[in-house]
Parts: sequence; C-alpha cells; structure tokens
Amino acid sequence: MQLERFLPVLIFSFFSFLGIAQDCTLGLNEKSSELFIKIFQLNEAQVSKMEKWQTELQLETKTIEEEIENLLASQPQSTPEELTALADKYLVLQQKIVDASRATDELMLSTFNEKQYKRYLMLCYEVIRRPIRVVPMGLKTTIVDPE
Repeated sequence: MQLERFLPVLIFSFFSFLGIAQDCTLGLNEKSSELFIKIFQLNEAQVSKMEKWQTELQLETKTIEEEIENLLASQPQSTPEELTALADKYLVLQQKIVDASRATDELMLSTFNEKQYKRYLMLCYEVIRRPIRVVPMGLKTTIVDPE
C-alpha cells in the first residue's frame, strides 16, 4: 500500500517540524509598541512597565552590539582557526542578546491577565511558534493550551 511507504517519511517530517518550531517572542526591542499595546489591550501599568523594560533591553542590546563590533575589529581572521574562534565568540554574544530579549518577554508576559495570555497563545499557535511559558499575573488556575 502507498501509505505504508510514506508513513515513515510523514512521521519523520512531523517530528522534524516540531523540533524546529521557534520561540514565540514579543519583539519588545522593535518599534511596534503601539500595535503591541492595541493587540494585547495593555493597561497603563503594563504600558509603563513595558516602556521601562524596552529601555533597559535597548541599553543592554546596544552594549552587546558594541562588544560584537569590537570583537569583529580586534579578532584576527586570517586562518580557519581564527575564524572559528571568532564565530564561537560571536555566537556567545549573539546568545546574550537572545537571552536578554527572552527575559524581557517573560517579564512582560508575567504582567498579562488570563485573556491577554490566551490571546498570546492563540497568536503563537497561529504562526506555529512555541509559546514562552509563564504564569500570568492574577491567574489562579492553569490555562489549558489550545493544542
């Protein structure tokens, strides 16, 4: 039967797809604050916290980006070994940016109420992203994912 031949390929493809799903980030370091505020219907306290965390994230990111520029300017790049060392150091700095952004996302998500967090989950699943798991503020019960 034809299905039996393709079943292993389908199963492998499905699990591969699940393995490459990216985190569902909020993108607070981007310039779309007004849209973000409207989508999640943030209250004044949430907007204030978001703006504070955005500023902190921008400062932290700028510092790391300066480290990257210094690394690229100072690191020898003549041999394959030197390029490998450069790549390793660059990946560490790049991961710092990702970690800082994720930490800011977690802070923001923790201020969400149940309705806002459910909207976040829905949007994540719609774009096939892995939601960041937090317990939203004021939530006493666990939200059941629509998965």
